[in-house]
Amino acid sequence: MAGTPVAGAQAVQRALDVLHCFHDNAPDLSASEISRRLGLSASTAHRLARTLQGAGFLEQDPRTARFRLGPAVTELGRLSYHQRGLHLASPELADLARRTGATADLALRSGPHAVIVAGGSVTPKVGLRRPLHSTALGKVLLAWPRSGESGAESLPPLVAFTERTIVDRERLAAELERVREQRYAVNDGESAQGVRTLAVPVLDHLGSARFAVALRGTPELITADRFDWFLTQATTCAHALTVLLLPPSQRGGGAAGA
Repeated sequence: MAGTPVAGAQAVQRALDVLHCFHDNAPDLSASEISRRLGLSASTAHRLARTLQGAGFLEQDPRTARFRLGPAVTELGRLSYHQRGLHLASPELADLARRTGATADLALRSGPHAVIVAGGSVTPKVGLRRPLHSTALGKVLLAWPRSGESGAESLPPLVAFTERTIVDRERLAAELERVREQRYAVNDGESAQGVRTLAVPVLDHLGSARFAVALRGTPELITADRFDWFLTQATTCAHALTVLLLPPSQRGGGAAGA
């Protein structure tokens, strides 16, 4: 009996791992592809996939026998989207994008990633997860972590996406200290060439970043002489989103230092 909870927890974790295989618009997957990704036997992967299919979390193409996310995931995602009030953020982000000419995004943290949940980057062809260490959104979420969230020291190996990506943990710690001091984060070609992004936090009453707001454009758009104006626009939006997304008892200053 003592081992039953552990076995049950392992089965739940494996089922969740199967669902995580479909992150970032992964294509339909066969049971054998799921087994290779997770290091499971083909029979175990197939059994987990069929169990998830029965619960509506996966569905199987009858022609190819390949699996994709099912209607239960869509339903829960829509429920979560509305419960968090994220539908209220889209008009604010659209207005921010119109004023600035940049792409405006809202993200929250999920493990070692910033997950974009609203804004101009939320399209069917764009992955919604971004590494924390190489993005302005991620730096904000690392700089003002929520209770129970691990720090930068616990991130997986820091991958270099360009020659500007910070891959040294001491340098990243120093960068996060600068983010806290200056009250915003910048990604200047660290995740992709020719992209400049600034981000600010949406803070709760404990001083933790519940969300991060970012403006993304080219260096020709977000220039040094207009940077403060872009920062003001992002900070104003963060204030508005604090009111829209957080209950009164959990609201902080909207953006750090405000």
